[in-house]
Amino acid sequence: MDTSEPQGRERGQTSGRERDGGAEKLNWIDRRREKIRAEIARNRRGDHAVPTWVLAAALVLIVGAWLALIFLVG
Repeated sequence: MDTSEPQGRERGQTSGRERDGGAEKLNWIDRRREKIRAEIARNRRGDHAVPTWVLAAALVLIVGAWLALIFLVG
């Protein structure tokens, strides 16, 4: 027995993951698209947890603090 080969695998055989790499990637893309569609549907229904205006205000606050730090301290 060659020690470089995993047990239970014949020489020349590949695992399902190695053989179906393209199919697995496609499945990942499909799952990702479905998650995005579900999130968009939740947002359209109004099921989002944080209102958009709160997120926008937080972004403005963070960018403002960053700019103040640069101009006042630097």
